Amino acid sequence: MIEKIVVLDPISRERADELRELLPEGFVLECGQGFSDDDLKAIIADADYAISGQIGVSGNVLRSATRLKLLHKWGVGVDNLDLATAQELGIKVARTTGSNALSVAEYTIGLIITVLRGIGYGHHHLKDGDWRGITKLPTSTYLLNGKTVGIIGFGAIGQNVARLLRSFNAKVLYAKRSALPSQSEFHDFAKRASIGEIIESADIICLHCPLTEQTKNLIGRKELETMKPTASLINVARGGVVDEGALFDALQSKQIHGAAMDVFMAEPLPSDSPLLTLDNIVVTPHLGAVTKDTFGPTVSRMFNNIAMVSRGLPIPDTDLVVS
Repeated sequence: MIEKIVVLDPISRERADELRELLPEGFVLECGQGFSDDDLKAIIADADYAISGQIGVSGNVLRSATRLKLLHKWGVGVDNLDLATAQELGIKVARTTGSNALSVAEYTIGLIITVLRGIGYGHHHLKDGDWRGITKLPTSTYLLNGKTVGIIGFGAIGQNVARLLRSFNAKVLYAKRSALPSQSEFHDFAKRASIGEIIESADIICLHCPLTEQTKNLIGRKELETMKPTASLINVARGGVVDEGALFDALQSKQIHGAAMDVFMAEPLPSDSPLLTLDNIVVTPHLGAVTKDTFGPTVSRMFNNIAMVSRGLPIPDTDLVVS
């Protein structure tokens, strides 16, 4: 029997064709066309399997799925999925743990340098024909070399960021619930610190933690006031980890040097967001995990997990979120 997989996020026809090239036998693939719950309910109603990237999947949507066996995250973070309802309904949830770690880590380094050197500002204005050279930059510019970089969340992504930072002779502080073993590769150049210590002393703060009740608004007005005036904030984790109103105030008043945000509380970011009026922030539309290099392996891994469920076999523990 042919089973149906639906991708809930609206994607281009070209991307859908790329997915179908990797589709195992015995499955058909359909893709969403809208962002509302009504759109999602319509496409998930008769699906056997559903894939969500950045789109939120509420309990109401899941209750409309009459045949759903597995909800699969295209990526790692599952804060956009109603896990409690999935468990209540007996719907398995899985993800591709670690699949985007290097992609996001490289992107993080790119954002750090872009903020420190005013690259985004210069690019934006020169595209409009306005040559804003070194005498017209809105802030001072800095080297990454030798700086103290605080990494909040030291899982696969955070550790890859630390590895890349070795080339810049950076001092790495990391916040992690448990210390790494003394024989860890990071022992000689990365030091465990509290979040408070990182906020007070780091030149660059990188967020790589999940969004939970404990991390919601982790970086708020108090934390921004505590940061060094020359410090920059990089968020490629989840939008809710940063209080965007407080960040706007801190950047507008030049309380901190700058920021880069690839994730936001509301996605897509509204066109009237105050953040878009600032010169000392780099904003990108949740691109950190997206690379051609990782597309095939990640999709194949998702499809393999789906095929495992179809055959009545267990999903690997590393990828299973709700059993």
